[in-house]
Amino acid sequence: MSAPQVSSQTPSSRLEEILTPSSRIEELSDSEFDYEDMDSVAGESVSEQFPRLNLIASPLKDQLVTETSQVQDEALEAILPFLEGNPNDFELNSFGIPKLQRKKHVAFLNHALGEYPPPFAAMDASRPWIVYWSLQGLTALGEDVSEYRERVAYTFAAGQHPDGGFGGGHGQLPHLAATYAAVLSLVIVGGEEAYESIDRKAMWSYLGGMKQPDGGFTMAPGGEEDIRGAFCALVVMSLLNLPLELPPDAPSRSQGYTTFLDGLGTWVSRCQTYEGGISAAPGNEAHGAYAFCGLGCLCLMGPPKETLNEYLNMPLLLHWLSSRHTFPEGGYNGRTNKLVDGCYSHWIGGCWALVEAAIGKGLWNRSALARYILSAAQFKKGGLVDKPGKRPDAYHTCYNLAGLSAVQHHYFYDGDDKGTDHELRAAYKWKGAQLEEDREGERVWDQGDVVELVHPVFVVPWGQAESCRKYFEAKEGF
Repeated sequence: MSAPQVSSQTPSSRLEEILTPSSRIEELSDSEFDYEDMDSVAGESVSEQFPRLNLIASPLKDQLVTETSQVQDEALEAILPFLEGNPNDFELNSFGIPKLQRKKHVAFLNHALGEYPPPFAAMDASRPWIVYWSLQGLTALGEDVSEYRERVAYTFAAGQHPDGGFGGGHGQLPHLAATYAAVLSLVIVGGEEAYESIDRKAMWSYLGGMKQPDGGFTMAPGGEEDIRGAFCALVVMSLLNLPLELPPDAPSRSQGYTTFLDGLGTWVSRCQTYEGGISAAPGNEAHGAYAFCGLGCLCLMGPPKETLNEYLNMPLLLHWLSSRHTFPEGGYNGRTNKLVDGCYSHWIGGCWALVEAAIGKGLWNRSALARYILSAAQFKKGGLVDKPGKRPDAYHTCYNLAGLSAVQHHYFYDGDDKGTDHELRAAYKWKGAQLEEDREGERVWDQGDVVELVHPVFVVPWGQAESCRKYFEAKEGF
């Protein structure tokens, strides 16, 4: 941009300092946008291989160099070759995008469910998560995981605490994060053996101890109170068809609460920040994973059109979610001024179905996210990653694939109910369908790249949550 006009009046020394060229924001020349060394890949021009790739970079460059700006530049330098070329030499689909490396990812996730060397003992408390991420990733790829049913039930029987809930393994104290992952793993494999391994009465009592006088939930007895606790608790209660009435000895009864939902919606609303996102607890910084937990919690409490609009500032939330989309990468970051990361393909990408059910529209670029996942997040030997240069793991594999499902399918709420759902049935009224082929510009994948439907609230295979809920609805009492 041209330099600002300065009056004939002599400016102050401070103003002169501000107006010096070294402090100004300058326009980049065209030459600084050229990537000449990437102009040809495997004998084809980039424009021929990627006809719809439209890299968007800011025409302004701040002259101030910080540690953050340097890391951002380094990340972009590592990612761009994967968007403009094909360094992994993957076979390309009809849109010039790397095909989904399904067989490699299946092999990677099956391996993740195998034996671990001694150094992985530090991950022992995360065992429920490793099992869940691997199973969910496999089902998203269309794999039958029933062969793991007996092993999963046995694993979590040892991790279930006598007082209710699950820990990371045998002898470990219960925690809502481990409980959430364990229950979802059992739901994914399904079957009576898996369902009956859960002590529902003890679980109900345990969850009652997590309910707090301000409406929220702690993650463990005496532990931190944050929005993960609310979401994990409601997911478990809904899937297991637990009573919404608080146990008689629940500490929050002393504040006049009688149900798990008392004060919860208001507490979630207090987690929305000035930016519009949702934080772990009131007063904290907005974060992508907490945003999904907050939205998921409200979608469990009732129809999204009712609960989200009642408890959240939706225009502000839309602005924050849209601002998480990074360009030219095309993926999402989790916080303001942070780097793109493949896991937010779900934590942010998964928010859009919930938001669209509340307001009827979304403001996200499906093709850009799909391009990032397929081009930049697939590891050459199998598994998916945060970004190029990182190692694959079950976590990023699971949530990249969940994000790809969100991209490739429309999820919509199909209920005419209103108000708070006192049986937590709202989450079973969702429907999903593959994105129509005639939506111009939204598809950059072939049919062979399509992953399975994933429940937008529970993040398990389509139909598994419903089967679990029906099983427990047919039982009388605990």
